[in-house]
Amino acid sequence: MAVVLTRGCLCGAVRYEYAGEVGPASYCHCADCRRATGSAFNVGVKVSARQFRITQGDLKGFTKTGDSGNELTRHFCPECGSPLFTSSPRHPDFYFLKAGCLDDPGVVRTTHQSWVASRVDWAVISPDLPAFIRSSSAIAETG
Repeated sequence: MAVVLTRGCLCGAVRYEYAGEVGPASYCHCADCRRATGSAFNVGVKVSARQFRITQGDLKGFTKTGDSGNELTRHFCPECGSPLFTSSPRHPDFYFLKAGCLDDPGVVRTTHQSWVASRVDWAVISPDLPAFIRSSSAIAETG
């Protein structure tokens, strides 16, 4: 199903629009994705590069060759550093949007995980942990 996705960085300086089919999303547990996101994994959503456009602001990029041997460019806001998407010469027709900053993350459908040998043990959230709808003052004071 074709949809229109919008997204923005944390500070609002960069916005983009994507009008097209939303491809599969995947978790990546590689060390580079952990470092780039500051989290346990990255969730990337595959979309057509031709149907993607920046509607506001400018991007900065950082290119690195990953353990796979493939070159990846991570595109981000130069003001707040929010990661926006990844591109690669290996897949020039596609971008991999960072799912966390989509205005409507409900369209994301994960289909698989990669680099699971690099997965950190604490990446699985136990259902036994206390869960708070918003915040807990005890947690907020220690976090």
